[in-house]
Amino acid sequence: MKTALPVALAIAAFGAHAASDTRELVRLVRQDCGSCHGMQLTGGLGTPLTPQALRDKPVDSLVATVVNGRPGTAMPPWKTIISEQDAEWIVQRLIEGFPEETR
Repeated sequence: MKTALPVALAIAAFGAHAASDTRELVRLVRQDCGSCHGMQLTGGLGTPLTPQALRDKPVDSLVATVVNGRPGTAMPPWKTIISEQDAEWIVQRLIEGFPEETR
């Protein structure tokens, strides 16, 4: 079972984001997404966002879900808050084991 990566490793693994941007995205997922998907991302109102739950899902489909939401469900579109590049970063980190939030 994969464990969450520290933010520093997540930054190193995906150098396209500045450290502050990465911390903001980690906080967004942990707090905002976590409010429905569970604070440990293991599920709640929303489905689990663990590597095991996402392993068979196409990356482009997951990115589209983050960007456009899922009509008819509680999943909102995030395109007014984050870019598609940020959504791709989030999805890749979710698949690998999402980093823990640091202060």
